[in-house]
Amino acid sequence: MSICIDNATRTFTLHTQNTTYQMRVDEYGYLLHLYYGTRSEGTMDYLPTYADRSGCCTCPHDVATRTYSLDVLPQEFPFQGNGDLRSTLFVVRDGQGTFGCDLRYARHEVRPGKYALAGLPAAYANADTDGAETLSVTLTDTRLGVEVELLFGVIPAIDIITRAAVVKNLGDARVTVEKLQSACLDFVHGDFDVITFNGQHCMERKPSRQQVLPGSFSVGSRRGQSSHQYNPFMILCDRSATETAGRAWSMTFVYSGNFKAEVEQTQYQQIRMQMGLSDELFSYPLEPGEQLVAPEVIMTYSNAGLERISHNLHRCIRRHVCRGEWRDAPRPILVNSWEAHYFNFTGDELVRLASKAADLGMDMLVMDDGWFGARHDDFRSLGDWTVNEEKLGGTLGELIERINATGVKFGIWVEPEMVNENSDLFRAHPDWALAIPGKEPALGRDQLVLDFSRPEVRDNIFDQLCAVLDQGNIEYLKWDFNRSLVDVYSRAANDQGRVVYDYYLGLYDMLERLVQRYPHLLIEGCAAGGGRFDAGWFHYAPQFWTSDNTDGHDRMTIQYGSSFGYPCSVMGAHVSACPNEVNGRTVSLSARGLIAMAGGGFGYELDLLELPERACEIIRNQVEQFHSMEQLVREGMYYRLTNPMTDDLYAWEFVAEDGSEAIVNVVVAKAEGYGEAKYVTPRGLTSGALYREAGSGRVFAADALMDMGLPMPVSSALYMSRSYRFERVEA
Repeated sequence: MSICIDNATRTFTLHTQNTTYQMRVDEYGYLLHLYYGTRSEGTMDYLPTYADRSGCCTCPHDVATRTYSLDVLPQEFPFQGNGDLRSTLFVVRDGQGTFGCDLRYARHEVRPGKYALAGLPAAYANADTDGAETLSVTLTDTRLGVEVELLFGVIPAIDIITRAAVVKNLGDARVTVEKLQSACLDFVHGDFDVITFNGQHCMERKPSRQQVLPGSFSVGSRRGQSSHQYNPFMILCDRSATETAGRAWSMTFVYSGNFKAEVEQTQYQQIRMQMGLSDELFSYPLEPGEQLVAPEVIMTYSNAGLERISHNLHRCIRRHVCRGEWRDAPRPILVNSWEAHYFNFTGDELVRLASKAADLGMDMLVMDDGWFGARHDDFRSLGDWTVNEEKLGGTLGELIERINATGVKFGIWVEPEMVNENSDLFRAHPDWALAIPGKEPALGRDQLVLDFSRPEVRDNIFDQLCAVLDQGNIEYLKWDFNRSLVDVYSRAANDQGRVVYDYYLGLYDMLERLVQRYPHLLIEGCAAGGGRFDAGWFHYAPQFWTSDNTDGHDRMTIQYGSSFGYPCSVMGAHVSACPNEVNGRTVSLSARGLIAMAGGGFGYELDLLELPERACEIIRNQVEQFHSMEQLVREGMYYRLTNPMTDDLYAWEFVAEDGSEAIVNVVVAKAEGYGEAKYVTPRGLTSGALYREAGSGRVFAADALMDMGLPMPVSSALYMSRSYRFERVEA
């Protein structure tokens, strides 16, 4: 059993293969957090300390001793209103507008399998094959009639514990939830760093590491999407922690909208780590009988450095968040039409591009923006998802047949959540866009956001998409999202504080309907690149466009940072033309290809018809190479061997889970003439085994490779690339 309960002491212990999580209901009915760390037996109720810390530390009315204060005790679900003056997870107002609650233990229940969340994405696992269990602990405020059900999911084999909460109004009056977060870890002491993954459009998820100091540190998004600027993933670790040593804890938000992640160090050097919904643009009313679900947070712990955190999360997202037939299937190598033609293409030009893609061994052509309505630029026609047959030279079905006849599959681009003011949809239904009455709207890319909190809006767009998808053999859908939510006002909402949350319930409803109707369709997400690259999306689609920046040099850092929390299988990574359209840099085609092969959604974004024969030959070899390594990229364990932000070499490795094979890839990130020899040190090989390198045929001892490394050519040129494939020599 993963969940052990001592009813006499009301202690709850969650065990995974290598970790233990423990909490206890104390004598006053408050749920205290005791421990999350290396797997241990016994009760860790000795860790919280009790002392009179002056009258500034308030205590509940029914507590007789001044040594008890919720302001210093570690808690599972800290709330505002009974003495905890740190950042809390839960703030609620009653019908008179008064803040404050008092949540105490009411009951608990253990269920087989991992819980699901109504209307929201969440990890899944069952009892029989995964040993998964759910612990439900209900806290109650009798004055308000409010219940909060805390949900803890345990997936023991991969050291994953998940958190979510369901708030229920069981009283007879309206209450308003002003803040609702999903997970909290309280540490009674520690000297920690916090690692976040920050950036901007075209440079997402750069790792940022800083010491936790007195005060509050937070990242988040108020942009109506998880954002390019801050990713909903955070690591707290020992200051001395490295890839392979030290303690580390992580939180991953399974949600695509606004979020907030916080770390606070108190006056007593206690640390609180928490994550959940942002409280900005959020004020959610609950009428009697209604409930509100806090989205899931995935947590994991490692006592062996950051690498194990990543491996646990990679397994979780690949196997327990991603769903459907594409979860474990090889992804097609594709060419996207955007950088070849932008808006200016014809059906004949797409067929020629598809024919060249087939000649180079690719699997699919994707028709990007410009195929619908009067869409000849980005100022018009979003919302009018009708095929421009004049532009395509016939029906969409006829074009698909022509492209399939070249030997490649067909995919298509859409941006369903958006509308242009210059569109038939907006002219017919201007109230369907999020816009504040009487205020000129803030435009992004000359477009507005459709109000997906309204069922009639979603139904209209869903019907339009189905009418397109039913016209032919469409096997891939790129779902884009190219602006933030600014003017948050829904004409259908009775309270605007609920709109952003309800928008994402609507988006997830739309995606679920699409997945159920088209189970064979491969969906890739995009949000002006990587602006909604989060675990919530991966519940509906197994990959996301990692960044609009396809420059090989910058992609080293973007993919490196992304790998801390997300598996390579979900990363869309393409080779584009040089000089790069974002920054003008030129990187060798060989290096661009090898770097892009670190993503499971491999492909190209350039005009194949303009390439010289030598480049075509390189691409043919890259396509063949990726087909041979695709399964290892998708299913293997990923190792960050160097840091491209600081090191001269960018090196990474894929290793089969059974250790039978490995691929070590290297790109020279910084070059110097007549420099010293550089060595790349693999990890994850089978100790005591021998490995044969496929290119040279040479046999290496695994332990020697993992101790001293593999030498690279001295004085290598900038962006020189090498790929080494090792196979274990069986006795």
